[in-house]
Amino acid sequence: MVYVTLISPKISFACMQEKTKGIIQIVFSILIAMVVLFASSYLKHFSALDYLGVFIISLLSAATLFIPAPSWVFVVSMGRILNPYIVGLAAGIGSGLGEITGYIAGQGISHIVQDSEKYAKYKNWIKKNDLLAIGILAFIPNPLFDIAGLAAGNLGIKVWRFIAPCIVGRTIRYIILAYMGEFSINYL
Repeated sequence: MVYVTLISPKISFACMQEKTKGIIQIVFSILIAMVVLFASSYLKHFSALDYLGVFIISLLSAATLFIPAPSWVFVVSMGRILNPYIVGLAAGIGSGLGEITGYIAGQGISHIVQDSEKYAKYKNWIKKNDLLAIGILAFIPNPLFDIAGLAAGNLGIKVWRFIAPCIVGRTIRYIILAYMGEFSINYL
């Protein structure tokens, strides 16, 4: 009994450290999203930077959590005036790297909340098929991709196993969109 009393404060201190770490990770992700939202009025200035501008806008657009920032419109537009392959590559890499905010928030959530049954099933699917699942979810235009980042971070999937398929999926999507922009010139 004395042993349990001596260990108990250590366990609760460790638990508090984990919860504090989780809260800090979530707050960090929210702060990044807020900075992106406040800076969105300046995004049009990045278009003058050509490919670097595409990269920056895609990075910042993907850094928002659950608030859609449609960088695809910019990618289609820039695909009309720049090399669509390079536009798609720049946008895909920027967007893939920007998704790290969801991953970090997922790490934080893992220290704080319990999973619902539906979210647990989603996480298990990502855990079993991490590279393929994340790549497919990154390719498909869907507003719920942030949940994949949350799940990957929550599961403790290595960051490169999240970022790499995210970049690949997004790059393929944005190359297609950039070429759509290039081909749309012929029809306008």
